[in-house]
Amino acid sequence: MAKILVVDDTPANRVLVEKLLKMAGHTVVVAETGLGAVAAANEQHPDLVLLDLGLPDIDGWEALRQIRASPETGTLRVVAFTAHAMVGDKEKAMAAGFDGYMSKPIDVGTFAQTVGGFLS
Repeated sequence: MAKILVVDDTPANRVLVEKLLKMAGHTVVVAETGLGAVAAANEQHPDLVLLDLGLPDIDGWEALRQIRASPETGTLRVVAFTAHAMVGDKEKAMAAGFDGYMSKPIDVGTFAQTVGGFLS
């Protein structure tokens, strides 16, 4: 299956998402901060990054800019994975260069399938 980098500063979210993705056969790498996301993207070369927008050091927007700026990670598929679910947030994320948008809380029954859609 795929290697997926999950970036979220909430431990319960990370544990749940990691469990669901592993049950679907994926390899999961986790990071808790934006800087951790950038480092893990460079070191792990994931197939997909699920990137929270509200992180404690640099936010997901800046992490995406840094990931896109690197020749080694610039083409990674990065999905905004956020509780920012107001009208227009998806469009803002897509305009910023995200490859997709997922809002939290997640639906545990369809989560892995939804993530799989970003891999194809």
